[in-house]
Amino acid sequence: MRVFSVPERIGGFGVLVAGAAALWPAFTTRTGVGVPCMLRTLTGVPCPGCGLTTAAVALVRGDLGAAFQANPVIFGLAALAVAVGPLVALRATGVLAPPKPFSPAGRRRTGWLAGLLAAASWAFQLHRLGVSWA
Repeated sequence: MRVFSVPERIGGFGVLVAGAAALWPAFTTRTGVGVPCMLRTLTGVPCPGCGLTTAAVALVRGDLGAAFQANPVIFGLAALAVAVGPLVALRATGVLAPPKPFSPAGRRRTGWLAGLLAAASWAFQLHRLGVSWA
């Protein structure tokens, strides 16, 4: 069985998000069903991923400004989604070697980077939505 690297997995998730973002507006218009952020619904505090659905829909529609305003993280996810197709194809045809496992230090760095990205996204959402702790 082929092992997928972390960027390939994130990019694959991005491809699924793009597909869902293309279909989501029609679904919500037809059914009136939406998926609220549970943290924000229960506490009034947004999560680091708040706005990603809105950002994905805006990006699929070509509205870069609205996508950025909703959640700029969508651009990184979109870049990985665009890159993952050719990467998986090149690895499947043997042009590129299979991914190597991350070293423990690489895992730590990746964990820290993901944590910093989540913290920055959360700070952005708190500012965007005017949430204060006072």
